Amino acid sequence: MIHALAVIVPARDEQELLAGCLDALHRAARHPHVRDLPSRVVVVADACTDGTAAIARRHGAELLELTAGNVGTARAAGSRHALDLTLSSCPGLTLDSMWLAHTDADSRVPADWLARQLADADGGWHAVVGTVHVADWTGHPEGTGAAFRRHYQQERFVGGHRHVHGANLAVRADAYRSAGGFESLPVGEDRALVAALEAGGYHVKRTDRSPVLTSARRDPRARGGFGDYLRDLDALAG
Repeated sequence: MIHALAVIVPARDEQELLAGCLDALHRAARHPHVRDLPSRVVVVADACTDGTAAIARRHGAELLELTAGNVGTARAAGSRHALDLTLSSCPGLTLDSMWLAHTDADSRVPADWLARQLADADGGWHAVVGTVHVADWTGHPEGTGAAFRRHYQQERFVGGHRHVHGANLAVRADAYRSAGGFESLPVGEDRALVAALEAGGYHVKRTDRSPVLTSARRDPRARGGFGDYLRDLDALAG
């Protein structure tokens, strides 16, 4: 049974999109199956040069500021911060009763996002790996959206999928620590964690329920990540 949760959001110069992300997280935290749990949202403002930190504060998030310029480092620091503060403020709380959810600052989670994850945790899953979708293809060639849906579908199978997105990922705290947490990787830190969880024998649920809406912007923060994948699709679509 989960008794406390935290959501970690790495952000690098995200003043344009962070408010929407945090509004969506607050809605998810108000879900009837979630709202009575102790929870926190931690924004990790990493190497920011804009108003990201001020927006995080205005929206009631806890703020952790770094200069690493590394998304793996940011996710790990945010997770550590959330774990330390939650365990110290909730006497008797154990790692196997705390949940760490992860998303991205350019993404918006659905209202049932946390509630479904908690139901999965109560069902014995140690981690939940979700999917994403894109609603706005502005700036991309006309065929990119269709190419994305076609290629994305190819990575699905009966009962699951092969995708891993830091924008839609959650893990029980004891499994997270046992698997070694996020590595300080500039890209692929999410895949590395999921691989470590699976190698350690933890139960990882891959689901396409409660997909997260993410940005299709053409100026990605992490080279080699989702944004560059979309650029490759642009070339195919063009």
